Amino acid sequence: MALLEWKDDYRTGFRSIDFEHQTMISSINQVFEDGTGEKETLLAALGEIHALIEAHFALEEKIMRDQHYPAYIPHKQDHERLLDEILDIMDTVEKKGELDTASALSERLSAWFGIHFASFDKDLHTMMGE
Repeated sequence: MALLEWKDDYRTGFRSIDFEHQTMISSINQVFEDGTGEKETLLAALGEIHALIEAHFALEEKIMRDQHYPAYIPHKQDHERLLDEILDIMDTVEKKGELDTASALSERLSAWFGIHFASFDKDLHTMMGE
């Protein structure tokens, strides 16, 4: 079973952005599937998921800065909230040695993506006229 399933609620209405988000979710699923197992392997997979998401956010934030997007700060803060949540999961795995990581990560990512894609990202791309 996939860690994350693409949902119509995630759609922003912009094909290119929706494609990028679907690709990111697919990559996250593959990294997680490959990385389940021992503690160190799981931590490496979570680190890679964090890096994938962080790279996507860096590009999006550069676009916002270049466009002088007025809602840049709250949008960036929402990005930071998700990255912090992934780090929290990694800390728990590191300290306790195990966690129902799939469930915890799936819940957190799914809730965050549902809200963020439909609000922050949709508003950004509407403003940009895409």
